[in-house]
Amino acid sequence: MKLVALLIVYSIIWIALSGHFDNLLLSFGVFSVCLVLYVIRRMRIIDQTPVKFQMRFFKLISYSFWLLKEILKSNLNVCRIILSPKVKINQNLFDVPLQPKGEAAQVIFANSITLTPGTITVETEEKSLLVHSLDFKENTLEEIKEMGSFVSKCERKG
Repeated sequence: MKLVALLIVYSIIWIALSGHFDNLLLSFGVFSVCLVLYVIRRMRIIDQTPVKFQMRFFKLISYSFWLLKEILKSNLNVCRIILSPKVKINQNLFDVPLQPKGEAAQVIFANSITLTPGTITVETEEKSLLVHSLDFKENTLEEIKEMGSFVSKCERKG
């Protein structure tokens, strides 16, 4: 039953993203969806217990807009660093405590750090993340902690 549901979902995604209804492209879509379902079944991914995604939808939407604003600000800062040869950069590796409790929220937090230009999540630990910053400042750690608290607010309690 799960395979049929995945077949329908993947087919809808394929059609929505391709936007073309040529016979050749539709046959590529059918082949791709069947190949993905075959690989998923062989890997026994479908039978495993899924990760619980307990996030508040509207809070997650507002977080997405906030993250987009942060990405744009960081993008401008990285462009300034690249285009200005005299700007001194202060690279740094540092630990960031994990504030989100759920697995999905922790992944969203780590990926948000990596999505923000100039920072990357290098390693995940049980209670912290190892982050590299291209231009470390006094408030960098606080800004990343703010991101973690925002992701924590998106989690459902219980």
